[in-house]
Amino acid sequence: MPDVKLITFDLDNTLWDVDSVIRKAEKSLRAWLLEEVPEVVARYSPEAMIELRTALLRENPQWRHNLSLLREELLYQAIRQSGYGEREARQHAANAFAVFLDARHQVEFFAGALDALAELARDFVLGALTNGNADIGKLNLDRYFSFGYSAASVGVGKPAPDIFHAALRHANAGATETIHIGDHLVDDIHGANEVGIHTIWVNLKQEDLLEDSSAPTHTVHEVEQIPGAVQHIISAD
Repeated sequence: MPDVKLITFDLDNTLWDVDSVIRKAEKSLRAWLLEEVPEVVARYSPEAMIELRTALLRENPQWRHNLSLLREELLYQAIRQSGYGEREARQHAANAFAVFLDARHQVEFFAGALDALAELARDFVLGALTNGNADIGKLNLDRYFSFGYSAASVGVGKPAPDIFHAALRHANAGATETIHIGDHLVDDIHGANEVGIHTIWVNLKQEDLLEDSSAPTHTVHEVEQIPGAVQHIISAD
């Protein structure tokens, strides 16, 4: 019987639908740019912004692990190339990013997500592990999570083992004393499996397990099933 003391969670697409959040955040950002720096909107269509982002990542691949830095630098480059001076472009980019980041934290939690966190937080140490830039403090999730690590804070994202090891060290927990919960078969399930951590796959879309993918310890199809899956792992052996 595993003696579980630490449970780590992915955030985006595990506790909420990030795609709808980002679409709304992009819309809010675009509206702000149209009002404050309309030259950017005239020069850069959404498709052109994607091309500029791709170019920036090609030149600075390390930014893939720091989405906030990438987003603000993208805005700076677009504003700078739209005729603004360096200092003014930096200020506008910072303000624009603040608008985006605020909207990025306007999430709608999946049914049962907060109840599951509240239930698990009573008996286990909870940690958040994300490749994105969601902030557990801004989301008021620090009432459940004792700590959080991002790809930016560690320097590399899942499925690399670094972020999992950081969580184990923080909680003074062994891999076999830990369960990681996430939606991504590679980043979350394979990554945690490679470290020896128990895993729960949040498979909300009822997807098939890929032939060459790591099998999770347990699978749930609704977030509210997570506490039961944790108990299933604990009592399995």
